[in-house]
Amino acid sequence: MHSSFAVRSVSEDDWRQVRSLRLEMLADTPIAYGETLETALRHQEPEWRLRGRRGTDRSSASFAAIEVASGRWIGTMGGYLPTGGEPLLVGVYVAPDFRGAAAGVADLLLDAVEAWADGYGEELFLHVHEDNRRAVRFYEKRGFVDTGRRLAYELEPGGREVEMRKQL
Repeated sequence: MHSSFAVRSVSEDDWRQVRSLRLEMLADTPIAYGETLETALRHQEPEWRLRGRRGTDRSSASFAAIEVASGRWIGTMGGYLPTGGEPLLVGVYVAPDFRGAAAGVADLLLDAVEAWADGYGEELFLHVHEDNRRAVRFYEKRGFVDTGRRLAYELEPGGREVEMRKQL
């Protein structure tokens, strides 16, 4: 049993934690993101501050799950509103020792993104690498369905991303 955690919006002042968790994400599951660890390591403070502001921008959302006792950031999810499009779920990560339904971290983070997205559209979309079966199973359990659309995954090892959607 894990200690309790809280989910909250991210702010510019969180840039150090945003950076640290992003580097952890990229090292843990490289196929889950459209950025390499090598690229992320080159970013300077202004880029990380910009990413922190996504939690307070009008057309995006960024949430962190934080372990209450230690202050450790254990997960993150975000939302993005493409111009003229429906909300898109992005930047999904939960630390390995907090994964699974029993921990509840992914569920509470997704609840936060869905609540944000509900104000911007009738559906929430996401793109997930075809080889990321763990993520696909989680999304299916939460009501996402495959749209049949595929996008090229631009980074190594290549492959495709599966588009999924959920009615809000």
